[in-house]
Amino acid sequence: MTARRIATAAVFAFTLLVAGCAIRNPSYYTLSIAPELKPDISNDVHPVTIEVRQFETPAYLRQGRIVYREHPEQVGFYEYHRWAVDPGAEVTTAVVDSLRSSHRFSFAEPYDSHHRGDYLLTGRLERLDEIDYGDAVKVEAHLSAELVNLRTGGVVWTGDAWQAANVEKRNMHAVVTGMSHAVSGSIDQLLSEMEQKVPVEDTSSR
Repeated sequence: MTARRIATAAVFAFTLLVAGCAIRNPSYYTLSIAPELKPDISNDVHPVTIEVRQFETPAYLRQGRIVYREHPEQVGFYEYHRWAVDPGAEVTTAVVDSLRSSHRFSFAEPYDSHHRGDYLLTGRLERLDEIDYGDAVKVEAHLSAELVNLRTGGVVWTGDAWQAANVEKRNMHAVVTGMSHAVSGSIDQLLSEMEQKVPVEDTSSR
């Protein structure tokens, strides 16, 4: 092998080594949303039944990367900080858990065409962003939902909830923790308003 070929091979090997050292694997995160604990209702009450369709999300939240905004009209994406689970699916699970913990319904389940509840709750996770403009770093969560009476087809209630939380430390763990709190607060607000519109019915005769 000539000296030129040896030098070329050495440069190529060094380039591969540097490129290999520069590889960075993404970090994955999940929301942590605990349902609000509520006292059990009287055994004499016959609660209604409810099913929850998976919450939709806008296209930019379905890309899997955590979102930040440096300006109100600008959306940015972290390349190496991503969701391990679709946030819409996590919100749906949290909503079902919260409905169950409320003890207001004889059952609360994810929507299944084989079931036929009294009510169907549909919703959308409108926003779940880190906000980097203004006086401090914060996060925002915005949920909207609609409740339909499956027996009549009528819309019983529509509502939306928005929550913000400050981020005390500038790292992704703190950002995701803040997002979890904002989503949890939005769910509590949304379901509290919804439950005030749902009549408590005796379904045992049906």
